[in-house]
Amino acid sequence: MKKGIKKEAKKIKETPLIQFKRNNYLLLIAGVGTIILGYIVLSTGDITLAPILLVLGYCVLIPLALLLRFK
Repeated sequence: MKKGIKKEAKKIKETPLIQFKRNNYLLLIAGVGTIILGYIVLSTGDITLAPILLVLGYCVLIPLALLLRFK
């Protein structure tokens, strides 16, 4: 009986919890690009546009890339 249980356990295929699709990677790249652009704008001294870009990257695009599931 124990051998049957072991064989059954081996047959079950483990799928990863998070499966990223192409759209997820595109959103992640867009988020990282927005963050980099935000830091570049921040280094020029513009203190209005830079925080907007950084918040957009950190708080909107990257979480969307992690949470959205595309079919």
